[in-house]
Amino acid sequence: MQISSPTILDKKYIKLVLQISLSEISFCIMDTLSNKIETIGNYPIKKSNNFIDIEEEIINFIKKTPILQSKFDSILVLHNNNLSAFVPHVLFDEQYLGSYLQYNIKVFETDFITFDKIPNYDMNSVYIPYVNINNSLIDIYGSFDYKHSYSILVKKVLDLSKNKEEPQVFIHCQNDNFQIIVVKNQELILFNSFEYKTKEDFIYFLLFTVEQLQLNPETLQLKIFGEITKESETYQIAYKYIRNVSLFFENNDLESKISQQDYLQNFILIHACE
Repeated sequence: MQISSPTILDKKYIKLVLQISLSEISFCIMDTLSNKIETIGNYPIKKSNNFIDIEEEIINFIKKTPILQSKFDSILVLHNNNLSAFVPHVLFDEQYLGSYLQYNIKVFETDFITFDKIPNYDMNSVYIPYVNINNSLIDIYGSFDYKHSYSILVKKVLDLSKNKEEPQVFIHCQNDNFQIIVVKNQELILFNSFEYKTKEDFIYFLLFTVEQLQLNPETLQLKIFGEITKESETYQIAYKYIRNVSLFFENNDLESKISQQDYLQNFILIHACE
């Protein structure tokens, strides 16, 4: 989607990653020369049944936030929704994108469906982006790239599973939904996303998944990140039923100035900068 490249004299060496969901806008700004993230921001969206109102609030926030009006060398927009599915490359046909989603969500003929190739892994992420928001962002920024948030999430978790022969279970928590990713030595065993309202909903879906995969709650390693702390009800109930539970925090050069809580909450954003 990139139309042209700036000359070296025009480069600002600044990258923007902007993540959009129906409940939150989050962003990070990275200095690409020092490979450091300079700014992370999160802005909650008011709940509404009117999608047009939500779109307007998102675009107004971006337009009225000075730091998001800076000149960026590259911009990556992440669409964070549950309108997606992972498809192995051997089963993938670009002509039939809608067929991969129709068993999980209601797909209309007018829906625009696209996909991300997952680098180094033989699969694609098929999804419906927020097209109207993309169109509004073109007016603001001109050209930019976009992906699905879960494409970043799953690729990073797969990378982390290299040379680990035992299944690993990761949970990414958001305000009203969470994702379970089960991997084994860079193989995706399961990816699923669940909506939940209570801690009982959360543990039901988790234990059901563990049972279906015939994993042992006494021995499996559960790593949790996202909008969660050790004091969270969801963490406490997971700790009650799963023996080995921990918050996942990876400290490397990219994240060296980022607090553990910022890293947990913005896992996808941070790794989209890599």
